[in-house]
Amino acid sequence: MTELDIGVYVPQMGFGYADVLHRALRCEELGIRSLWLYDHLYGPGMPTIPSLEAWTLATALLSRTERLRVGHMVLCNQFRHPAVLAKMATTLDQISNGRLELGIGSGSIEDEHARLGLPWGTFRERSERLGETLEILTMAFAEERIDYAGAHYTVRDMPIVPGTVQRPRPPIIVGGVGEKYTLPLVARYADVWNVPTYALGDLERKLDVLRACCAEIGRDPDSITLSVEAVMALAPDDAALPAVTALAEKRFGGTGFGLREGGLVGTPGAIVERIRRYEALGFRQIVLFTHDRASDATLDLLAAEVLPAL
Repeated sequence: MTELDIGVYVPQMGFGYADVLHRALRCEELGIRSLWLYDHLYGPGMPTIPSLEAWTLATALLSRTERLRVGHMVLCNQFRHPAVLAKMATTLDQISNGRLELGIGSGSIEDEHARLGLPWGTFRERSERLGETLEILTMAFAEERIDYAGAHYTVRDMPIVPGTVQRPRPPIIVGGVGEKYTLPLVARYADVWNVPTYALGDLERKLDVLRACCAEIGRDPDSITLSVEAVMALAPDDAALPAVTALAEKRFGGTGFGLREGGLVGTPGAIVERIRRYEALGFRQIVLFTHDRASDATLDLLAAEVLPAL
């Protein structure tokens, strides 16, 4: 990836399909490169709020757009058998003519697993399962066939055809910053490393850890695209900034969103300056939580006054 990729994260909690589709179509019209969804069966902590299933929604959005790239930040590895996921991914890459972004992580919400009767296990166990899935996906995309025997998954001589449109494969994005398990998996398998909002306060040290993990296996760290999630509170002018900031604080003020540590708050010029700081650290993909859930006004302002400056 050479161009700076500015994407918009649209968690689908509380949105109907028409709401998300409208935002996807606006992003495409405005030249915003990518749109991202979450992979939860319900909004974390809010099981009664409507929430559309992640993969079905991504398929629908990609079938209604022509240029927009769509992915998840990030798929829960525990929800889908890796061979089935490989087949799903190659099929959706075919349907979209090569616009799938394949983000995946080890899983983050224990309650979902308990309700579904799925094993949760320790972080080590979940990371081991994620590692096997990444190995299976790598094999499926490269060889269009899976023959794998691991501790958690066994797949015997399974063809995955047709293969992907994207070559050598759809970008595999691994999200997370765990130093013992996640970052070694990033170094070994990922095309893109995504830093979640909760780690923005420790960004440079996590970069150093990833580089050390790459050095251990002889991988060039520059071969991994660096991606970051950040809350953006974009105001058209100084007069509007207090209200915009207040809404961002209300929705994203908790420690998990990193608003104070690494959020993008201000008028367009200030947002450009903050994005440039991430770019100076080597980040080529910026995925934005907007303070108002990707309203038309914010998307228009982002496209008109931020993207041209970048």
